[in-house]
Amino acid sequence: MLAAAVLAVGCGGDDPNDVGGGNQPTVPNVVSVTPANGAKDIAVGDVTIDVKYDQNITLTSTDVAKVQIAGGTVKSLKSSARTLTIKANCPDEGTTVAITIPAGLVKNTTAAYSFSFTTYKTPAVNITKTLVAGQTQQVKDLYDYFLGLYGKKVISSVMADVNWNTKIADKVKALTGKYPAMNCFDFIHIYVPNQGSNGWINYNDITPVKNWADKGGIVQLMWHFNVPTSENTEVKMDGSGVTCDPTKTTFKASNALKEGTWENKWFYQEMDKVAAVLLKLQDAGIAATWRPFHEGAGNATLKSGASWGKAWFWWGAEGSANYKKLWIAMFDYFKQKGVKNLIWIWTSQNFNGDATKFNQDNDWYPGDQYVDMVARDLYGYSVEKNKQEFTELQAAYPTKMIVLGECGKSDNGEQGNIGNCWTAGAKWGHFMVWYQGKQGSTDTMCSDAWWKSAMSDSNVVTLPTNH
Repeated sequence: MLAAAVLAVGCGGDDPNDVGGGNQPTVPNVVSVTPANGAKDIAVGDVTIDVKYDQNITLTSTDVAKVQIAGGTVKSLKSSARTLTIKANCPDEGTTVAITIPAGLVKNTTAAYSFSFTTYKTPAVNITKTLVAGQTQQVKDLYDYFLGLYGKKVISSVMADVNWNTKIADKVKALTGKYPAMNCFDFIHIYVPNQGSNGWINYNDITPVKNWADKGGIVQLMWHFNVPTSENTEVKMDGSGVTCDPTKTTFKASNALKEGTWENKWFYQEMDKVAAVLLKLQDAGIAATWRPFHEGAGNATLKSGASWGKAWFWWGAEGSANYKKLWIAMFDYFKQKGVKNLIWIWTSQNFNGDATKFNQDNDWYPGDQYVDMVARDLYGYSVEKNKQEFTELQAAYPTKMIVLGECGKSDNGEQGNIGNCWTAGAKWGHFMVWYQGKQGSTDTMCSDAWWKSAMSDSNVVTLPTNH
């Protein structure tokens, strides 16, 4: 009986690691790895690698030397439930990082597991040296100025309060002691009848723009291109009767290019007004950056197909093909009118702003022959997101300077500190802070602290201090 009892104990124990009896342990198997095996364009720097198994796991060692790695350095190992997390540093671009987890590091594994991924490589950047339409000496000099600073410094800018003045720039100067290098003016109210009367802007009086240019300021121009809410709507002296919102107008973007339509008549009569002012600026020796039809895609590249996946402005409401036709029509018409003093900036919208939700918007790009610079509008974006957006856009448009068309605070928080963005690798050609938001004493969408930091940063270009 004693011998039998001893035998029973020897063969019927409950130790799950007993490999000599019937209760052999199950071998953990890998079910997934992130980044995936063979993944490309992984950002350089610190990378978190998660290896998931089909059961809870235990490590037999946390010695980083146990993990074999080529193309990087393992910093730490830990397990939690079914996941092995490897923290690695992968500093080099365009490098294949190969990792092998040896047999036995994860308890009860009997074979090594290997996988690899490749880090992102910045494409060769070869910025175009000539303008697509600019021919005046002043615009050539301005473009060369941007070109000379690109990748070395970032030019500061602020949006006027959709007005023909520099009042917001004055507030930035009062706060920081420095003017932004560039001021953005908007043609948003040029549709109002009898320009200059009833307290409205007289765009034909270029004095505010000339005064800014005369003291060394760079001129930026944009246009919230308003249209009547319907064919029979009277556009009144108080500015009512127009909109940019496609849900509030019967104006069809496609009809803007069809002769005989009321939309076509409006499209060209308003362009005539703007062209006349541009020619006055040109005659005065003033060059400008020009950012029309901004944010064309809006939310139209949304993958889900939800009802809110639409363009924000009428110029994008009928899709990318029509949008590009509008851009080219304006480009050709201004050229026909003799406008030669502009640097044309196209604003990319949703280019991987969130690749899980949006498609890329490169279908909306008018073409290299119609664009000098590419912009991106970011609100409440972190330093890391600024870097991501800049890097992706530069990769997509390697012959164009990439600029931060608009920026400011959002519900997500403050826009990333511009100096930190620059240091992290977001080498924007310029940044432009939007005027709305009432953040601090500047009445812009960036706080006083943000502005003070930006205007004192050694990488930020401001207007010369004698102004």
